[in-house]
Amino acid sequence: MIGAVRRVVLEHLPAGYEECMSFGMLAYVVPLSRYPDTYNKQPLALASLASQKRHMALYLNNVYSDEATREWFTSAYAESGKRLDMGKSCVRFKRLDDLPLEVIGQAIARTSVDDFLASYEAARSKTKRGR
Repeated sequence: MIGAVRRVVLEHLPAGYEECMSFGMLAYVVPLSRYPDTYNKQPLALASLASQKRHMALYLNNVYSDEATREWFTSAYAESGKRLDMGKSCVRFKRLDDLPLEVIGQAIARTSVDDFLASYEAARSKTKRGR
């Protein structure tokens, strides 16, 4: 099941992101060679995919960090007819049938590396450490 979601992510992943393991999850990140100045010295993750104890989760940081993307995502998810089980960034699912893979692919494809970095830098400039 994770493999099917992974394939969708990889098929829609914009150029410039890389797949790696991070914090025990598959992660789709901006490599440090492209953007080394992160708050925790780890690559910035666009998305992560994990198998938890009672469910699987897809963490969509672009949906979490951008209001317009979040509004689009929740609307597109609702239009799919599937029930959205979501935290701030994680979309939880127990079966592959619970997940609208087309919407997931569009959410991944929606944010280029440049857009993601611009969003990150804008958010970071608002913090004490980022100033």
